Amino acid sequence: MAAKKQKSFMTSFLNRIERVGNKLPDPFILFISLAGIVILLSWIISWFDVTFTQPGDGQEVAIKSLVSEEGLEYILTSMLDNFVGFAPLGIVLATMLGIGLADKVGILETGIKSTILKAPPAFVTYAVIFTGILGNIASDAAFVIVPPLAAMVFYNIGRHPLAGLAAGFAGIGAGFTANFMVTGTDALLSGISTEVMKTLDEKHRCNAG
Repeated sequence: MAAKKQKSFMTSFLNRIERVGNKLPDPFILFISLAGIVILLSWIISWFDVTFTQPGDGQEVAIKSLVSEEGLEYILTSMLDNFVGFAPLGIVLATMLGIGLADKVGILETGIKSTILKAPPAFVTYAVIFTGILGNIASDAAFVIVPPLAAMVFYNIGRHPLAGLAAGFAGIGAGFTANFMVTGTDALLSGISTEVMKTLDEKHRCNAG
């Protein structure tokens, strides 16, 4: 009874999370909402004359309200520069174009399937885990391809399909962004790190290195 009650509680908890997740708006709406929150916060914080020291040059900068003529002008004139000047943008776009093309023509799916299906029975588990780790180059598509494929292979060689399913999820989940190859996430994070390092002066840059 205790185990059944605990299972019922966990099921109810997961169902609640699912319901909340399903009610989340479109990512574009989330982005617009967060931008609105930032604009509102800048307006409120500007009332208190808050300042901070700019890393690198030590310049004191005051928080300015975006809900003003000057703030609106800044939003409209810097929007394009912020987008184009974002360092990881070019690398991420090029990487995602290549990955998207490989995914659409079936190269990634064929490679994933071939690795698992052609593995000897004694090495199937290792092939599933290894493919799961490499699978994040296809982003979330790996979660759709690897687990059911692993379950099917396990069933065909006389093992429990749920074990294959679990191995597939474990490989992808535990190895996500730990790929042996450079992926879109790596390009994005390296670009952001480079931009952050540029804001530091030479002394702090050497300490960080």
